[in-house]
Amino acid sequence: MKDLKKSNGSISTSRKVKTAILKALVYLSAVLIIAAVLFVVVVIVIRGLPNISWEFLSNGVSYLKGITGILPNILNTIYVVIMTLVIVLPVGTGAAIYLNEYAKNKKAVAVIEFATETLAGIPSIIYGLVGMLIFVQTFKLKTSLLAGSLTLVIMTLPTIVRTVQESLKTVPDSYREGSLALGSGKWHMVRTVVLPSAIDGIVTGCILSIGRIVGESAALLFTAGMADVIYTPLEAITPNHAGSTLAVALYVYAKERADSGTAFAIAFILLILTLIINTAAKIAGKKLKRRTENEG
Repeated sequence: MKDLKKSNGSISTSRKVKTAILKALVYLSAVLIIAAVLFVVVVIVIRGLPNISWEFLSNGVSYLKGITGILPNILNTIYVVIMTLVIVLPVGTGAAIYLNEYAKNKKAVAVIEFATETLAGIPSIIYGLVGMLIFVQTFKLKTSLLAGSLTLVIMTLPTIVRTVQESLKTVPDSYREGSLALGSGKWHMVRTVVLPSAIDGIVTGCILSIGRIVGESAALLFTAGMADVIYTPLEAITPNHAGSTLAVALYVYAKERADSGTAFAIAFILLILTLIINTAAKIAGKKLKRRTENEG
C-alpha cells in the first residue's frame, strides 16, 4: 500500500510539473505575441505620427508645389475595399451555405474544399498576373480600380468560403432538426437559425478579407496601377481609371523613393483605417445577428 501511495504521489507530482510547464509555455507565447504586436505598433506610431499633418491627409501629390499628400490613396483604398466586399461577401457566403447545407455529393464537396484551401495559399503576385490577363486585357477594363477589385474578389473568395463554411459546421445539428420539426422550410431554417449562430464566423471572414485587401500591393500593381488621382465613386467603378491604394503608395515611398518618413506615416494611416473598418464590421455583424433573430 505504501508503494502504491508513493507511485500515485509521484504520478501526481509529475503531472503537476508538466501542467505548470505547459501553462508557463502558454503564458510565454501570449506575452511574446502581445510584445511583438506592441513593438510593431509603437515603432509605427513613433516614426509615422510626426510626419502626419492636415496637408498630408487632405491633398494629393503635387511636384510643382512640393506637396506630398495621400488623399487619393485613402479614397482609392476605400473604393477597393467596398467594391471587393460588395461582391465577395454574398458570393462567398452563398457558396459556403450551399456546400454545407444543400450539397449532397460529399466527394465533390471535399474536392471543392481542397481547391479553396489550395487557392487561399497561392501567392498574391500570381493573382495579379491572372487579373492582368483576364480583367485588364481580355475584358478590356484597362488598368483600373475596378480591375483591381475584381482581382481581389478572386483572391479573397477562398478565405471567405472556408471561414464561413467552418463556422456553419460548428452549428449543432439539433438546431436544424428542431427548426425543421417546428415546420420551418429549409431556407427559413438556414436564414433564421443557422446564419445567426454562424454570424461570428462570417464577420471573422470579413475581417480577414479586409486585412488582405487593405494590405495588398503586389496584385494591385498589375491591375489597379499607381496613379495618384482623386476619383468620384462613379469614376472608381468604371474602366480605365487607374489608382494606387495606401499599400501600393507605401511600397512606392519605401522602395522606390526611399522616403521612410512618409512610408511610416502611410503605415500609421493603414493601421487606423483597418481598425475603423474592422470595428464597423463587428458592429454591423452584431446588428445583423439581432435583426435576424428578431425576424425568426
